[in-house]
Amino acid sequence: MMVDAVQRPVELTDGGWEQPPAMAGAPALWLVRAQAFKTVVARLADSVLDAAEKERAAAFRADGDRDTYLAGHVGLRLLLGAYLDIPPVDVLFQRQPCPSCGEPHGRPVVDGNPVHFSLSHSGGLCLLAFAHTPVGVDVEVVPALEVAQEVGEGFHPREASELKGLRAVDQPAAFTRVWARKEAYLKGLGVGLGRSMALDYLGTAADAVAQVPGWTIGDVAVDDGYAAAVAVQAEEAVSGPGDRS
Repeated sequence: MMVDAVQRPVELTDGGWEQPPAMAGAPALWLVRAQAFKTVVARLADSVLDAAEKERAAAFRADGDRDTYLAGHVGLRLLLGAYLDIPPVDVLFQRQPCPSCGEPHGRPVVDGNPVHFSLSHSGGLCLLAFAHTPVGVDVEVVPALEVAQEVGEGFHPREASELKGLRAVDQPAAFTRVWARKEAYLKGLGVGLGRSMALDYLGTAADAVAQVPGWTIGDVAVDDGYAAAVAVQAEEAVSGPGDRS
């Protein structure tokens, strides 16, 4: 089955986290532009980030990478604080066991796991999702043709064939669509890139995503030169037949 849907995130601006939209049937999607969010970061980062996040931010050599990381994590804490109705600094992050190996490097969760979330950032853009069930997002800068052709060889055989059939000028954008769809799905599963990119077919067609059982995967509208996607697990897949209240 192919799903034709492009979702549009809400851009997070100063104070926009105070009354976040409800997670009603679909993930709440937010876009943070690092450059536009710098004043919020400068005002709030010291008071909302924990020591580990501050240490990670300080380790970035490039200012742009640091700014993007800070924008994403400050935005994440502000929104989680609003959804959980607690101070952002009090949000406690944990890692679920990896579904593949059982080690504690699976999906990040908050204490008690009342809200599922995902964060991705690339090239000054940050994409965040919040949902009632496991969710993953990914945003990627469109790479050079050589990168798309080389890495695309590792996709599902049908996807690799589809990419080769496109004009060279169209291949980088199509490659990035597939990559974002796959990484969003794998982040939702909690396995990340530990699962082969060749296993699941999601398709290269614009705005039409092949689905996998138990998940809804769709493209997300972001700036030109990027691709983004979201994957959310169906409630039935989480609770199982007959378990829903």
